[in-house]
Amino acid sequence: MTLAPWPDDRRAPLPPVPAWSGASEALVAPVGANWRTPAEADDFATTPTYAETLAFLDDLAAATPLVTLGTFGRSVEGRPLTMVTASRDTAAARSPASASSRARVLVQCGIHPGEIDGKDAGLMLLRDIAFNGRDDLLDGADWYFVPVLNPDGHERRSAFSRPNQRGPAVQGWRASAQGLNLNRDFIKAESPEIQSLIRLIDAIEPDLFVDLHVTDGLDYQYDICFGFQDEPYATSPAISAWLHRQYRPAVTASMEAMGHLPGPLILALDDRRPELGLVLPAFPPRFSHSYGDMRHLATVLVENHSLKPVRQRVLGTYALLEATLTIAAEQVEALRAATARDRADRAPNPVLTWEMAAEPARDIPFRPIASDFYDSPASGAREVRWLGVPLPEVEVPLLGSTPGLTISRPRGYWVPVSEPDVIERLGRHGIAMEIAAEAMEAEVEMIRLRDVAVAPTISERRPAVVAACALVERQRRTFAAGSAFVTTDQPLGELAIHMLEPACADSLFAKGFVAGCLDAVEYMEAYVVAPMADEMLAADPALADSFAAALAADPAFAADPLARLRWFYSRSPYQDRDHLLYPIGRVTA
Repeated sequence: MTLAPWPDDRRAPLPPVPAWSGASEALVAPVGANWRTPAEADDFATTPTYAETLAFLDDLAAATPLVTLGTFGRSVEGRPLTMVTASRDTAAARSPASASSRARVLVQCGIHPGEIDGKDAGLMLLRDIAFNGRDDLLDGADWYFVPVLNPDGHERRSAFSRPNQRGPAVQGWRASAQGLNLNRDFIKAESPEIQSLIRLIDAIEPDLFVDLHVTDGLDYQYDICFGFQDEPYATSPAISAWLHRQYRPAVTASMEAMGHLPGPLILALDDRRPELGLVLPAFPPRFSHSYGDMRHLATVLVENHSLKPVRQRVLGTYALLEATLTIAAEQVEALRAATARDRADRAPNPVLTWEMAAEPARDIPFRPIASDFYDSPASGAREVRWLGVPLPEVEVPLLGSTPGLTISRPRGYWVPVSEPDVIERLGRHGIAMEIAAEAMEAEVEMIRLRDVAVAPTISERRPAVVAACALVERQRRTFAAGSAFVTTDQPLGELAIHMLEPACADSLFAKGFVAGCLDAVEYMEAYVVAPMADEMLAADPALADSFAAALAADPAFAADPLARLRWFYSRSPYQDRDHLLYPIGRVTA
């Protein structure tokens, strides 16, 4: 393929942007001030390298006892994963959460390193906490700050990483060095970065977790969008209510006072025509905010608007972080009470799958940007052109999800020792298990799979697997020593259900980790099965009728001699009875 010439100093054309000014501009350190961040020193045109970021933080920690640095893991290429702790008592901040009355707020940046506004906003806020009178934010909160979760992607820097984003001039790459999108890795936890983050969450036990991003997609007026797993889908309903009724109003009011226009998470039915409606589905737990909801951790997903100037986005993120620390400190008792309720709750009928709802859930206000359409010679179609002109607020329909498959809550699951990947991944999340010291017999429900399909392309280094659950069979099975019993009567019970039920979108089966049952390793030669099949037909009139019906229903099957013989083999005593039998047993009583 021949690459068309493109000047090194020219970015892809972006739409015009409305003029902006706000009170948060006063947060920028003036020329000549001490402790200007690297981004401020360049008027936000650039963002520092990882080494420059750590150098700034090292100097800051050396200059103030309010800030300490630590390493909580390493990237796949060996770079340190750094966490900053801002606290009036950094020793107490590392003690168990139950010993502290201060809120614990974990903020993660750079899971997608091109979307790096949070890092630069965090450096500014840490500076102001240390030297400019904002240490009052630590009166009721300890702040744990990860400036870059994906440093390998951060250092794969280019002016051409994110064509839909207005600055900084050079940006990191979305994926990790393994080619993994880390914000799709929270359940399977393949990457050392996400494994380290999960261990960090377990170690510090945050009350609130904030994941900072920059979005793509359509144009609109909001500069900072944020949201959570929506209330109808939440597995943590008490936390969800707190986020919607306490966190959002407080943070929105504070950001508006600083001159920003915060909005909800924006996903459109059609990015060219947002007036047709927005979508807020039930997010699967591969994403940080849904993962947090499933493990009963209040989690906020922030999506800055990529088409706004980077200066505006960074200042809006600063305002959001400042408001977050304030509301967390003020509401820590209420938030912890909500968290305790959700961790003690056991949903009687967990939802395994979600489907798009046919009708809108409600109408919501939306702040659009004007657009028109033009004929594109390249695409041969009518393409949208955003004009940078704010339009009056409109009401648009919001579509969501509706429950699909549900089950009565199992008592637990038996995971055979022959599935070590499953046992090991459950352990990565801190899910409680009992490991059998000797062989155990148990009455279980076993799922017989059918219509298995493997995706034709690889996603996240793995092939996706989809299968229908045709039949649930009650069996008495023996699970060898080393097998694991996973109870659902634990705070991470919902997470265990989602990982172990094959129908769930992010189950370990769906991600290809439970594939041995899909492989039919034994077979019969045609010269053996054909005479056996003839005898079966002659001896069993009901079988003969079923075979005739199968022939009549499927001409392709009728014309395929091998398929016809496999039909008989699958009904013979020689068939592997564990073929397409999902090996993890569901315990219901």
